[in-house]
Amino acid sequence: MELWRHLRAIALLPAMALAVIPLAILYWTEDVQIGWELDAPLAVPPVVLGVALLLGGLGLLVWTVAMFRSAGEGTLAPWDPTQRLVVAGVYRHVRNPMISGVFCAILGEAALLGSLPLFYWGVVFFVANAIYMPLVEERGLERRFGEDYRRYRQHVPRWIPRLTPWRS
Repeated sequence: MELWRHLRAIALLPAMALAVIPLAILYWTEDVQIGWELDAPLAVPPVVLGVALLLGGLGLLVWTVAMFRSAGEGTLAPWDPTQRLVVAGVYRHVRNPMISGVFCAILGEAALLGSLPLFYWGVVFFVANAIYMPLVEERGLERRFGEDYRRYRQHVPRWIPRLTPWRS
């Protein structure tokens, strides 16, 4: 049952942003140019950058989902949130590593596939989350976790990671 909770949340949220929407964009735009259609030696850097961003973003996503499950006793989904405030691991450096991971993975897809429409999707994804986080998610976290979340928010940045981990 717990596995189903996590799989449903992953299928409905990051999978939509990383697979369904990009596939729809690529289908409608037919814009795939691996290596940006550059000649052989110049095509390598965008492919390497794309793979690095994609794998790094996916790794960050998996790590944060695992943190939500173990430390937070919940899922990434707003309808099945964590029961405890997660301030361990990567969350000691940045408040929204899951969104950062998905954003990096989308940029990786855009770089790897040489697709400007996918890059634009990444920008839309980031802007939407930059609006949603402070207006909805952070207010909800403050209501649920009170002073603990306010202290965490004061010391840990939303997007740009701290170099040293925050200790509560």
